[in-house]
Amino acid sequence: MTDGTPPGSAPFAAQLADALGAAIARRGPDYVPRTHHLDAGGRPLFTNRLALETSPYLLQHAHNPVNWFPWGDEAFSEARRLARPVFLSIGYSTCHWCHVMEAESFEDEEIARFVNQHYVAIKVDREERPDIDAVYMSAVQQLTGSGGWPMSVWLTAAREPFFAGTYFPPRDGVRGGARGFLSLLGALSETFHRDPDRVGKASAALVEAVRQDMQGTAAANADTRDLPTRELIDATVAHYRGSFDSEHGGLKRAPKFPSHVPVRLLLRHVKRTGDAEALHMATLTLEKMAAGGLYDQLGGGFHRYSTDAQWLVPHFEKMLYDNALLVVAYAEAFQLAGRADFARVARETCDYVLREMSDGEGAFYSATDADSEGDEGRFFVWSADEIRRELAALGDRETTQLFLDHYDVRPGGNWEGRNILNVPRPDEARWAALAGARAILYEARARRVPPLRDDKILAAWNGLMISAMAVAGRILDEPRYIAAAARAADFVLAHLRGADGELQRSFKDGQARHAAFLDDHAFLAAGLIDLYEATFDARWLAESLTLARASERLFADPAGGWFMSSATHETLIAREKPAYDGAEPSGTSVALMNALRLGVFTGDDHWRQIAERGLRAHAKVLRERPIAMTEALLALDFLADTPLEIAIVWPDGAADAAAPLLSVLRRSYLPSHAIAGGPESAMGSLAETVAFVGDKVPQGDRPTAYVCRHGRCELPVTDAPAFAAQLGRAAR
Repeated sequence: MTDGTPPGSAPFAAQLADALGAAIARRGPDYVPRTHHLDAGGRPLFTNRLALETSPYLLQHAHNPVNWFPWGDEAFSEARRLARPVFLSIGYSTCHWCHVMEAESFEDEEIARFVNQHYVAIKVDREERPDIDAVYMSAVQQLTGSGGWPMSVWLTAAREPFFAGTYFPPRDGVRGGARGFLSLLGALSETFHRDPDRVGKASAALVEAVRQDMQGTAAANADTRDLPTRELIDATVAHYRGSFDSEHGGLKRAPKFPSHVPVRLLLRHVKRTGDAEALHMATLTLEKMAAGGLYDQLGGGFHRYSTDAQWLVPHFEKMLYDNALLVVAYAEAFQLAGRADFARVARETCDYVLREMSDGEGAFYSATDADSEGDEGRFFVWSADEIRRELAALGDRETTQLFLDHYDVRPGGNWEGRNILNVPRPDEARWAALAGARAILYEARARRVPPLRDDKILAAWNGLMISAMAVAGRILDEPRYIAAAARAADFVLAHLRGADGELQRSFKDGQARHAAFLDDHAFLAAGLIDLYEATFDARWLAESLTLARASERLFADPAGGWFMSSATHETLIAREKPAYDGAEPSGTSVALMNALRLGVFTGDDHWRQIAERGLRAHAKVLRERPIAMTEALLALDFLADTPLEIAIVWPDGAADAAAPLLSVLRRSYLPSHAIAGGPESAMGSLAETVAFVGDKVPQGDRPTAYVCRHGRCELPVTDAPAFAAQLGRAAR
């Protein structure tokens, strides 16, 4: 057994060695190091500073022979002291190609020794530090025209990039690559020392390009400050119409991501225009995604994306944010289209999250891996014989055959000799008849070695799932989802706080870490607004206002819009002003919608002005590339509308009697609204926050609904049909 120092590195100082030993000891006797470098007793031969971290991704690399540092001053000071370049690797715990590069290169002792002798190596979890990820992803995109993870960036000790890429094979010729990682490491180290002027010029040019890419929005918009109009939405829908896959839904391309078609934007366009083709694009995409292998047919929930054009073969990782966003899309589509299958998918996805992605105290975990037992998708796929064997317990061959037919199970498999369950011909009656068979196979699958779960708790992603649970609970009349949203909100507000009381981004192993970013504040604030509308508990709206005010204090650009990081965050080579909605919406887009919604609730035009400044700041992007900010177009649609102010008030002690009115609200698709309610005695205090409830009282001692615009209300109504009629007229 060695002393644990990675090969080619100087021995660790006694204090560091003791801290690393103590960190490993705290993991207990059942700790299984993630490395194949083990002694005869199964103990790791190598340990690096990542063992002191809490991020599951960083901990995965704690026993690589690479002498990894976490991001921080220590690493860059060491690079200056040794006059070495920095190798920066950025990824996340459920990234398949990150695992591949780890196995091929970071676990390779020869490659690790070269890194340790010629570089200072830094690992970053992109989910904990999206600011770092955004800066260096911009560098990768400037150099290569594309991006992805693992991200590989070569830096100077001044944190300036001079070369960048993504995955590299370990050696020349592997996977068809002309130059492998080891050769590249050698060439770049030689250039760094032999030709510093060349490196300096490359880094200066790249830093300037990154700054222009990330911070140029306000300057670019200086001559175009008019508010964008709703015509951009029509143009965006037309763009998707021209690229739509009429057979499989989504766009005509592979891979396919759920976010590639902005379903919620299409639904709003349909509501406003009656565009039947746009409705077809939205509903066909939702139907095909839920019928494909992208959707976990046994356990519920969606994988990250499909590698093919048919939604059959997923990249098998599951991300909390994907599932949160899709729950809302399916729930809203159920409201508009009335399809029971959309409601079912939303429920199954919420149930999956509650069952497999929830902390015992109510918060939501981040992700599960694509790989298990070293193979991508192994946990999720089946042979026909396995299914027959497990379903023999039913004693019903007809049901077994029905299952095989319904879920496209073939003797030779439909992917690499195995079967990804999918539904070529959806049928809700058959789905119901196969409930028992699915339960048996789910239990059988649960006995397999599961994929790794990333159990860190992120404020932003919890905010998205709080929204999902609150919206689904309200629309589908599922109180347990609303209760789950409230538990998660309580957890985040109680535990993700720093010593100064400010929101933190990440929570793991009892520690809240990293000052929160714009998306943490914006997504959580949005979730709390949705939770208020699902519960009428005024504290959630108050907490949302507190977060929105903090966003203005910490992230607002006086020119309009918001930066990702605050002035109190670490100063990087650039400060991003988010202007792109990808797999997750940008903090900018959600903050825009928050400001507009809070403006309707509070009656304070200050919030509307904030949103208008933000839209003007991004006017050039919205006009030239509206598909880059489709979530911001939701806010533009809200701004161009006259939002409904809906209040439901009931006599004290008569909350149950308001159920018929609330049922009408659940069934009504109303994209632009603010919903408030409560007992008559609460209206006075609620009016301090919600401007439009101050004079609302029950009529005739019965629960009463008010439908208003800009404070001008229709006649109060006490029966559900009249309320539905009012909403129907108001929504046209």
